[in-house]
Amino acid sequence: MEISIREMREEDLDRVMEIEKKAFTPPWSREAFLLELTKNLLAKYIVAVIDGDVAGYGGIWLILDEGHITNIAVDEKYRGLGIGNKLLEGLIQLCIDRNIRAMTLEVRKSNEIAKSLYKKYGFKEYGIRPKYYQDNNEDAIIMWKSIQF
Repeated sequence: MEISIREMREEDLDRVMEIEKKAFTPPWSREAFLLELTKNLLAKYIVAVIDGDVAGYGGIWLILDEGHITNIAVDEKYRGLGIGNKLLEGLIQLCIDRNIRAMTLEVRKSNEIAKSLYKKYGFKEYGIRPKYYQDNNEDAIIMWKSIQF
C-alpha cells in the first residue's frame, strides 16, 4: 500500500468533510475549508491518498517565520498505518521549504495519541490555553517545535 501526499484540492472537500465530521467536535464547515483553499494566502493544506482515496489531511498557516498547524485528521479506517506521520512530515517539509523557523499547534489535553505523535517529531509542551475547546471547555496544550536547517 502506497501513501502519497499532495496539495488539497477543491474536489477533495466532500471526502475531507466526511473525515472532519468524524474526527472533530465541532467540525469545521465546508465553507471554512473552501475559504482556506481559495482565499487564505497564508494557508496550505495537504492530503494523504491511498489507492485514489483521501485517507487524511493536514493544514498549516505560514505566518512570517512560524507555521501554525490548524488540523490533522485521518479517516478511522486508515488509522494505525502511519498516515498521521506522513501528514506531519509533509507539513514540516512545507515549513523547511519556506525557511520557517518554528511550528506551533494546540491539541486537546486528553488527546494522548496526537500528543505522542507531535512529541515524536520534536514538539514540546509550552503552555495551556484554559477551556480552549468550546464543545466541552477542555484545555488545549500549546506545543512548539524549532526547525533546524
